[in-house]
Amino acid sequence: MDEDVLTDGRAPGPSAAMAEHPARPCCLGWDFSTQQVKVVAVDAELNVFYEDSVNFDRDLLEYGTQGGVHVHEDGLTVTSPVLMWVQVSTRIPDPLLRPGPHWEMEVGLAPRQHGSVYWKTGASGVLTSLSPDLLLHKQLQACFSIRDSPVWMDSSTTAQCRQLEAAVGGAQALSGLTGSRAYERFTGNQIAKIYQQNPEAYSHTERISLVSSFAASLFLGSYSPIDYSDGSGMNLLQIQDKVWSQVCLGACAPHLEEKLGSPVPSCSVVGAISSYYVQRYGFSPGCKVVAFTGDNPASLAGMRLEEGDIAVSLGTSDTLFLWLREPMPALEGHIFCNPVDARHYMALLCFKNGSLMREKIRDESVCCSWSDFSEALQSTEMGNGGNLGFYFDVMEITPEIIGRHRFSTENHQVSAFPRAVEIRALIEGQFMAKRIHAEALGYRVMPKTKILATGGASHNRDILQVLADVFGAPVYVTDTANSACVGSAYRAFHGLAAGTDVPFSELVKLAPNPRLAATPTAGASQVYEALLPRYAKLEQRILSQIRGLRSECLRPRHPC
Repeated sequence: MDEDVLTDGRAPGPSAAMAEHPARPCCLGWDFSTQQVKVVAVDAELNVFYEDSVNFDRDLLEYGTQGGVHVHEDGLTVTSPVLMWVQVSTRIPDPLLRPGPHWEMEVGLAPRQHGSVYWKTGASGVLTSLSPDLLLHKQLQACFSIRDSPVWMDSSTTAQCRQLEAAVGGAQALSGLTGSRAYERFTGNQIAKIYQQNPEAYSHTERISLVSSFAASLFLGSYSPIDYSDGSGMNLLQIQDKVWSQVCLGACAPHLEEKLGSPVPSCSVVGAISSYYVQRYGFSPGCKVVAFTGDNPASLAGMRLEEGDIAVSLGTSDTLFLWLREPMPALEGHIFCNPVDARHYMALLCFKNGSLMREKIRDESVCCSWSDFSEALQSTEMGNGGNLGFYFDVMEITPEIIGRHRFSTENHQVSAFPRAVEIRALIEGQFMAKRIHAEALGYRVMPKTKILATGGASHNRDILQVLADVFGAPVYVTDTANSACVGSAYRAFHGLAAGTDVPFSELVKLAPNPRLAATPTAGASQVYEALLPRYAKLEQRILSQIRGLRSECLRPRHPC
């Protein structure tokens, strides 16, 4: 890769220019995603003045990853090499370290959620005595009891999920306690699997980090605590009390609390940067490290959500972020601690059948033309004459339905719709499903509610108009790219202001404002308030039919 972009060499020594110019504050935001690491630098006026990335497959060939991971032979176990993450943490933006204007840098970071790292007994001593003359990954290569970390794509812990739910009284009880029912990718279940299948490695582990607290530990030169927000994606943290659940810890592995350490508020300053980064890369000794969090919480910060707001990402998969004061944990979706306001919460809903489904219906109905797709939405009335559709070509996450299901005004199932009706049924159905499941988690439309839309489909104003109508709230679009990265930098500024009682919304006022894209059409609320209960009942009917078919398939057959 281009060494002028990100460097692992030593920073230049102090220059005359540094001495002449007063330090200019900036925050580095990092996003450790599955396939790459992105970094941005944001100045005190919240302008992004530098950004770059490192692709694991392309730039770190020695680790042999595909898509940033190793998929194991069983097809369920998915890991990433810990040392690859260590190595990339030293790819410091070179322009910030060259002689010239002196930057007073702070650091924030947002890795992909649900990964975990296992520090070997004695690793803390190595961390605190790093030599600036040696590469970081060379010094830490013997510091991990598990060298390949399980990541969010891993689905090999179904047995551990069922054990955890049974220990607390069922899936709903676990959701009420930790914000989510048991999920295979969640860290508590990954720890339980490692303890059960590799007890020797577990016994030689002195600290277990999330990828976020692991990366913070590298910058600190000592173990960083897990923050509330990322910690609430583990099936271990009591989201109301912000403490580890003793029953969940006990169900996963022994001595787990001491291996995890105590969680901290997400805006905490966890310490000053390690002398390793000061001496090798020229960071200021006064540089502070704010608690790192996961990519989803950081995205909420990057999009500057406020209480009552919704963020909708309309991409390959669709994702909803919700800011909630009083959540209602359910069997679908997730409740996390809010990354910028410890009194509140964020909810997350994922839908697999997003843009790919929209593109399929476009191709089948209007010969691949988005303009004709938009014309169909414009030519059909709100509510689609009472025709409702469910379109899930792959098994959906929320709800667990597959197939295409169309219903007439009388709730009779039909095999097809006219082309324009089909298009509106798809878009209305996608957004009604999002609203229904958001409300199941505690969302309510407020007078000041706004919807922030991102992703490819957010460029289609007619799709956004349906979104505004279904939710009864104005839709804005934002130019914030790399929201997790930018959110990490915003959170770093917020962490430095902690103790001054400056709300996050005040601190990010200088950031670019989103643009209004659509407002609810007159009469929309009456139309959809009538349709939403029908849609919810039909969804339950389909679910019951699918469950009945599954039961029939599992029933023992008598031989002929």
